[in-house]
Amino acid sequence: MLKKVIRKTHLWLGLSSGLVVFIVAITGCLYAFQFEIKNLLYDYIHVAPQQLEILPPSKIKEIADQQLPGKHLHGVQYLGTDKSAKAIYYSFAEKYYYFVYVNPYSGDVLKVKNEYADFFRIVLDGHFYLWLPPNIGQPLVASFTLIFLIMIISGLFLWWPRKKKGRKKSFKIKWNARWRRKNYDLHSVIGFYVAFVAIIFALTGLIWGFEWFRDGLHTAVGGKKSLEYIAPNSQIDSLKATVTNPVDLLWERTVAQYPQAASIEAHFPNNEQAPILMEVNHEVDTYWKMDYLYYDQYSLKQLEVDHIYGQLKNADSADKLIRMNYDIHTGAILGFVGKLFAFLCSLLIATLPVTGFLIWIGRRNKTKNRKNHSVKVVS
Repeated sequence: MLKKVIRKTHLWLGLSSGLVVFIVAITGCLYAFQFEIKNLLYDYIHVAPQQLEILPPSKIKEIADQQLPGKHLHGVQYLGTDKSAKAIYYSFAEKYYYFVYVNPYSGDVLKVKNEYADFFRIVLDGHFYLWLPPNIGQPLVASFTLIFLIMIISGLFLWWPRKKKGRKKSFKIKWNARWRRKNYDLHSVIGFYVAFVAIIFALTGLIWGFEWFRDGLHTAVGGKKSLEYIAPNSQIDSLKATVTNPVDLLWERTVAQYPQAASIEAHFPNNEQAPILMEVNHEVDTYWKMDYLYYDQYSLKQLEVDHIYGQLKNADSADKLIRMNYDIHTGAILGFVGKLFAFLCSLLIATLPVTGFLIWIGRRNKTKNRKNHSVKVVS
């Protein structure tokens, strides 16, 4: 009786969420190697290293502002001596997101790019929002992610062989069987092999999807800091800053302090109370080790924060777990091999709604044929 209820639950949850699971899995595959593909195809990302000083953030801002007058500069990112500097313009309210790529040696503008029109950004919007408005798509994807988690657990229950004799068959696909049996094996066997990774995908997705889940997990593993990103305030000084270009000065200090950094992003304060922020990433492919350094824009004194997005050295194990969420979700936490593994698992997960739907169609047609046959016999 229990197995029958679980089978029905698995079926109807699968039919209701199959399309969403397929879209999220396929877009996850397409996005997996976006960093590597961009580096390969986007020539404006690269510059030839030169024996010249790199232009400071204020100069990059001055050059980029001429390309996008009236737009708000979010930050200037430096990705190494062989990469162009990237001026980032973003506004949630006005719905724009631009990158201006500038040669950090000569100041030449290499590319002005509408990031919302980028292929990988479109893919990411599908993964996060199903290409719907964020306030609709985000909770929808989160809800179907929760349904997917229930389906994985119920699928494992249905797959688990009750008899020892037939246990070995449950781990293999019978390739010489009829297509219905092959399709059933593809669904159940692949579902079993990717179940553990699928659970990780679902849990890390739920951390983004539901604040109650994220906060509950953080608290459960001993987290005490806030998970809300709140920038500390600068203390407004009537004398204002005594340095002409405080962002440049702090950027120079940060470069000297972190000479091996994979990237440094300098943020200009957008109002009188905002701080100057320097984001330092120590690895190319991951984000969890980033240091967020806040400074008073007038005194240039470093400011402390009571949330998890401060310096890595101040993060405890619970904070690091939440910081790692993106890198775990994409597999980047294990490097290129991890990303490749996540890509392959996402591809296999995308097959499950298809094979599951075919199982349902096959059984439905089989039931109809039986009914039709019974009617003919009676008549």
